[in-house]
This record gives sequence, structure tokens and C-alpha cells, in this order.
Amino acid sequence: MTSHNLYSNIDTLVFLGVASALISVVAFLPYIADTLKGRTQPQRASWLIWTILGSIAFGSQVYEGASSSLWFAGVQVSSSLLIFLLSILMGAGNYLKKNDYRLLTLALAGIVMWYFTSNAAYALAITISISLLGGVATMIKAYRDPDSETLACWVISLIAAVLAAFSVGRIDWTLLAYPLYLLALYSSFIIAIISGRRKLQHQATLAGRRRTSPTTFSVAMPNTTHIEST
Repeated sequence: MTSHNLYSNIDTLVFLGVASALISVVAFLPYIADTLKGRTQPQRASWLIWTILGSIAFGSQVYEGASSSLWFAGVQVSSSLLIFLLSILMGAGNYLKKNDYRLLTLALAGIVMWYFTSNAAYALAITISISLLGGVATMIKAYRDPDSETLACWVISLIAAVLAAFSVGRIDWTLLAYPLYLLALYSSFIIAIISGRRKLQHQATLAGRRRTSPTTFSVAMPNTTHIEST
């Protein structure tokens, strides 16, 4: 009975891991399609940083013994690399600024700490912190120009991140950190896009009201003095 329950549990975890990976693939398809059509402009710096740091996170999860959740992490890194390559020709923004080099230097420091301490948690923690900073550029762009981002991609990716977190199968914060971080990141993108669209709708409504409101003219009436004769 014990072995059967264990097998069922493992089978469930594998299902969740594979499902999160497949949903991630589905999530990035509309983003890639919109990029090829010119509707979406990936932020070059963000996707470059996510590709580098996602690779570090993937390696740290392998080192820490992740299994089912690796499907999700692998798809994330592969998709990030593909979108960065597309952003070279069809993206927005610069590649790396001075601050970006500093962030990547911190990531390198995390790898060095991982090497000397044999603890991948250091590299993972620094990687996640830097990745969140790298996502700020996309958040700002999504709010200012919500049509430059594909909302469906981030909504579906959010679902995939939830499944990936459950596929870990136990309370292990080192393994849970990556899917939970992406869950928070994707949520912020969704909020930024929706808020940006509401802002534009509000501005369009105000502009429409100004166009349709009647113009009132103020006419000065002459003073008339009534003189009563006695």
C-alpha cells in the first residue's frame, strides 16, 4: 500500500511538471506570433537578462535535485532565449546598460559563492532578485504601452507557474523559489497591462467627452437704467 501511494504521488508530480511545461509552450506561442507580426516589441534587456539568469536558476535546480519541476524551468529558459533572439530584430530598447552589467556581475558572484560553498541557494537567491529588477523595464513598458505586450502569454504562464510550484511535491523553498518568483513576476505584468489599458480607456473617454460637449458662449447684456418720470 505504501509503495502504491508513493507511485501515485510520483505519477501526479510528473503529470503536473509536464503539464506546466506544455502550458508554458502554449503561453509563449501567442507572444512569439505577435512579435513576428510586429504587434509585440520584447524588451531586449529584460529578455537577455532572463535568459542568462534563467539558465543559472535551471542549473541550480538541477544541482538541488529538482525533478518534475525541471520541465517548466527548461521551457522557460528555452522560450526566453528564443524571444531574445527575436527581439534583436523586432524588439524595443537597448541591450545592456551600465546597471545591467552590474546586475550580471552580482549573478556571477552568486555562482562563485555556489562553487565555494556547494550551496546553490546563494546563486538562486541572487538570480531571482536580479531577475525581478530586470522585469521592471517590461512592467513600465507594459503600463505605458499595454498593446506592446501580449496579455494572454502572461495569464497562461501564470497558470503554468502555479502547476510548476505544485509539481515540486514538498515544502522545499530552494526548489519552490523559481516557480513562485515567476508567479509573482507574471502577476505584476498582468496588473501593469490591465492598469495601462484602463488608463488609456479613461483618457479616451475624457477626450470623447471634450469633443462632444457643447460650447457655451457668454453674452454680455447691456445695462438698462429705468428712469421713472415723476
